[in-house]
Parts: sequence; C-alpha cells; structure tokens
Amino acid sequence: MDYLAKRLNGEFVRSETGTMTVMGLFLLVAMIMVGGYAVDIGHGVLMRTRLQIATDAAAHAALLTRELESEPTAIAAAYDVSKRNMSPDAFGNVLHDADIVFGNYDQSTRTFTPDPGSRKAVSVTGRLTADTGNAINTYMLQFVGIEAMDVSTTSIFTTYYPSCLREGFVAEDVVDIQSNNSFSNGFCIHSNNHVSLNSNNYFEPGTVVSMPDVDDIELPNSGMDSNDGLSEALHEGSWNIRILSRLEALIDGLEYNDPFYAPDYIVSSLPVILPTRNVEQVDLVPGRIHTYNCTGGASLTIKAGVVVEDVVIVTSCNIKFEQGVIVQDAVIATRSGGAHSMTSAAGLQIGNNDGCAEGGGAQLITLGSMDFPADLRIYGSQLLARYDVNFSANADGIEGAAIVAGGEISGTSNMEMGFCGSGMENNFHAEYFKLVY
Repeated sequence: MDYLAKRLNGEFVRSETGTMTVMGLFLLVAMIMVGGYAVDIGHGVLMRTRLQIATDAAAHAALLTRELESEPTAIAAAYDVSKRNMSPDAFGNVLHDADIVFGNYDQSTRTFTPDPGSRKAVSVTGRLTADTGNAINTYMLQFVGIEAMDVSTTSIFTTYYPSCLREGFVAEDVVDIQSNNSFSNGFCIHSNNHVSLNSNNYFEPGTVVSMPDVDDIELPNSGMDSNDGLSEALHEGSWNIRILSRLEALIDGLEYNDPFYAPDYIVSSLPVILPTRNVEQVDLVPGRIHTYNCTGGASLTIKAGVVVEDVVIVTSCNIKFEQGVIVQDAVIATRSGGAHSMTSAAGLQIGNNDGCAEGGGAQLITLGSMDFPADLRIYGSQLLARYDVNFSANADGIEGAAIVAGGEISGTSNMEMGFCGSGMENNFHAEYFKLVY
C-alpha cells in the first residue's frame, strides 16, 4: 500500500491534466472584467446621456424664466424641469443651488463668466456622484472592487437676438416690396410666409432676404436678373416672432411704469392725463407717462410740428400724426386694434437723424395696423404692429429701422433702407435662446 500511495502521489504531481482549471479561472476573471466593463460602462454612458438631456432642459427653463422673472423663480423652474426628467425618488437630487449660475457668455472666447443678476446666460451642472449621494451603482464591476461611478454634465445656454429683428422688416405674412429700392449691407427682409418683389431693387452684399422656402418668392419675369444682388441675399428660415405675443404686456408695462419696460427717460410714475384728443406741444411733460382713453373708434391727434420727446404716450385711441411731427426718445403705444390704428400725414419722422449715435430712437406700438403715406423717415427706431404695416413711396433715409408685423409689411417704391448696427438700444425685444456648451 505504501508503494501504491507513493506511485499515485508521484503521478498526480507529474500530471498536467488540471492546468486548464487554473487557466480557466484566470479567463473567467478576465471575462467578468470585460463583461462588467461593457455592461457597466454602457449603463454609465446611458445615464450620462439621460443626465445631459435633463441638464440641458433645466438650463433652458432657467434662462427662459429668467428673461422676465427673478433668479429664485428661474432656479425653481430649473429644479422643476430636472425632477420631471429624473425623479429624485429614482436618481436623487441631480441639481443643487451652487450648480445653477447666471452670468455672461463670450462667444468669441467661448467662456462663461458668473454675474449674479444677469439675464444673459446660465450654466447648469447636473451630478450623479458619490459626493451628492447618488452615484451610479455598478453591476459586474463590483467583483473587481468598483462599486459606483461618478458622472456630471454641464449645459450653458445664452440669449441672442436675430439680426433681422434688430434691423429689418419681419412679418408673419407677406413682405411686399415694389420697385427701385435700395438695401444696404446688414439689412434684412424676412417673412414667415413669402417675400414679394418687383423690379430694379438693389441688394448690397451682406443683405438678407429670407422665408421658409425660397422657391415661394414672388417675382416678375426675369425678376432675379432685374433685382441686383437678390440671388446672393436669399436664405431659407422660419422663426417664432416672440415679441408679437408680448405686445399687450408691453403696453401695460409702459402705462404702469414697470421698470422692465419703461425707458430710462421716464423719471416719474405719476401719469399725465392729456387734456384733449388734440395733442399740442404744451401738453407734453418731459419724463412722464401720458394717457388718454377713447370710445367709439375716436382718434388722438398729434398736431402739426409737435416734437414728441422724452415721453411715453399710452392710449386706446387711434393715433393720427399731422404734418411735420417728429418722435424721438419717446414711445407711443395704442391698444386700438383697427386697420388704421396709426396713420400720419406725409413726412413723419421717427427717431433723431443723428448718424446712428446712441439715443434718439423711438418706438411705435399698436394692437392694430399702421398706415403711413409718403416720406416716412425712420432713424434708429422700431415699429411693432399686431397686424399690418403699410408705407408708401419715397421712404427716403431709413437708417436703423426695425419693423415687425403680425400680418403683412407693404412698402412701395424709391426707398433706401440703411443699416446702423448701433443706436437702437431702447428697442423692445423678446430674447431667443441657444445651447452653446
């Protein structure tokens, strides 16, 4: 028996039949690691994508809300959206106050700078980390000592204002321009329907003519050849013209001296009630808001030669401008919704002819339509109409004009549409938002 035991032990020691068991053990560990990497990393990528979507949505909600509301309200909006996308019951709190930061974004350097009180940009960071108590648990990688993974994502949104809304003609319906007009570099014509042009218009390089489908443009025969520069100016696009939905709130804000809407030259919240429907120079008190209510479609008339300056006028009347009226550093707004809620004699000047200097601009706002005859002059100013804006021939010297209509814009012939790029700082606008990081 001793001999047999020794022989068997010797054979066992010399045997190589069990080597695959050891190698299989190593292979099993390696397969677990590779499989764990695939399963857990794939799950981590999925969770990171979900967190990025939630963070993007929260940042957009924060900046959208901040446009008109306070920082705490905007932060609350970010939390609300993030919780809708990633429930705290399942994912913990992915956002924290310190991770929602308002500030400014420099497009040229692609840098974000915190600035409490800013409405221009926001940076939001979402976290699934051990520090915040909601790291991503692993499955297979636990066997090699990796029990959780940290994931964080950052989203930066900034505001912008489309160039066509800064200076140009923008309409929900048709923009109809006739003949012999000149458009300088930077000026924009946009319709959410289509643009209609006659012949012999000139589009300097850098101008834009846009609509959802450029094939819908209306032109006479050989119109592309008879409108110099038009083919280079054509672009496709469609916008939500957000400012149009704000007109009633804007007029209310002006009447009640809401700091968000009231211009800087208004120094008193005590309104001046105009004495009659015929406004003379003596009736206008600089630095004050003026009001007058009409019934039965009556008109408030700005008398000939009056210079409307450093005032706000809010009315329910139709508004008529007589010959030689100048409106500068002023806002005139009416709740009248008629087809002729704002009309004028020839030669109405809106804004100061100051060569695109700061200040001097004016804003006309109506819940109806505007209709102006010949020689309309606009300098660094803005026209906002819920419906149509019509102006006739020889609107010469238009320089720094922003005309926005919920209906049509119709202009005739012999107009010069210039571009300032400055001096329009008091114009009203609704922000647009874009993801930059």
